[in-house]
Amino acid sequence: MTVAFRAGAPLAATGPKLGPLADLAGNWVGSGFNLVALPKSPPPAPQHNPSFFVKLNATREILNFTAITAPIPDRGFEQPDIEYLGLHYLQQVSDAVTNASLHIETGMWLNVPATTAPQQGPTVVRLATVPHGDSLLMQGPVTPPAPASPLPFPTLNSGPTGQIFGDGYGETYVQPLPPGMPPDVGSARAVISDPNVVLTAALKGQNIVRTQTLAVTTAGAGGILNMPFVVKNANATQCTATFWIETVKNSDGSEFLQLQYSQTVLLFFGNITWPHISVGTLIKQ
Repeated sequence: MTVAFRAGAPLAATGPKLGPLADLAGNWVGSGFNLVALPKSPPPAPQHNPSFFVKLNATREILNFTAITAPIPDRGFEQPDIEYLGLHYLQQVSDAVTNASLHIETGMWLNVPATTAPQQGPTVVRLATVPHGDSLLMQGPVTPPAPASPLPFPTLNSGPTGQIFGDGYGETYVQPLPPGMPPDVGSARAVISDPNVVLTAALKGQNIVRTQTLAVTTAGAGGILNMPFVVKNANATQCTATFWIETVKNSDGSEFLQLQYSQTVLLFFGNITWPHISVGTLIKQ
């Protein structure tokens, strides 16, 4: 008997159809760092810069992925239908010391095949919703895995742009790093100038034998929708994120999976754009 409705496939058949997303399925826990500029209200006179304070948090994180094992169809018009698989996810981020909630996000990752209309190679797509009133669609090309570490990570620029006096950070550079940060990350100035140094520090002493990179952005093929309050007060205009799924080899020959990510959201406050940056290193349970 042939089943006419869409039903979930056995796990052995699901993995290959998830492509570069296959290793995400499961539960991940770890730590990271979060940097965000928060506006003061009411703002001071324009010549008294800045009208923001920069909040730094060491973070703890739980990230759960559940495979969607039944095919997802997209109906074609200028080309035949396509089908693919994906994963649901739930991300929960809290302060590393107080355990206070900082971020919660639900969404999906999709493994989309090559298409002729539009003319496009295989891609991965991330759909995300956060309770601030933001929904994101991000997309990026599928890349083959690399047999090595992702080092060096690209340098992140956390400085604001627009009508800002100086670099916008004021005394933040000379403040101590928030408690709970991993060792060997350097000074507050080093971490603020490039939050990816936290990812580099986490790889110290590790032997990474395989890395699958997932790079997605809202620029071009995607976008962000925000509710009116967010648009007026802290409009999220662009998001770019890279995830590295790493196979780490221990000295005894055993291996485990590690997930690192670096994400930048651009927040527009009238005449100034501040990057909101979060990074994390998680281990699959």
